Amino acid sequence: MQKVLFLDRDGVINDNSRKHVNKPEDLIVYENAKEALKKAYDAGYSIFVVTNQGGIELGHVSHEDMKKIHEKMIKDLEGICKIKDIEYCPYFKTKSNLRKPNPGMILKLAEKYNINLRESWMIGDMDTDIEAGLKAGCKTGKIGKKNKYAYVNGKDLLEVINTILKKE
Repeated sequence: MQKVLFLDRDGVINDNSRKHVNKPEDLIVYENAKEALKKAYDAGYSIFVVTNQGGIELGHVSHEDMKKIHEKMIKDLEGICKIKDIEYCPYFKTKSNLRKPNPGMILKLAEKYNINLRESWMIGDMDTDIEAGLKAGCKTGKIGKKNKYAYVNGKDLLEVINTILKKE
């Protein structure tokens, strides 16, 4: 059985509490996220990132900078885990099925990689992440403030991953 994690980026993998990630040097991966990703990867999970990046449409960051930010994230996670693919939604004002809470990014990756969504997890720090995961048919993990619809809640990615691995 293919085990899959769909992860939001900002607030889950990296810190965005002080400022938005608009250039590669702004990306700071949480140490406990590195530990969590290693545990999940070593347990056989394929890791995908699905992230709203409305700053592109708003003009704060370019597609080229977003590519460089994601290249830095992949490099920072070298030897820890391999991110299989990244989908981002560049829209903020424009209506799009890709922008969470819509499930478009998850559904796009599921089709591309033939993923069983009922056996997959969507993990995020916003209620919109949980809503997108549920709409896609995934189990969900919420970081930070509890969400009563999430299957798992935890203070950070490490706590959520540890709970998921215990439930296997």
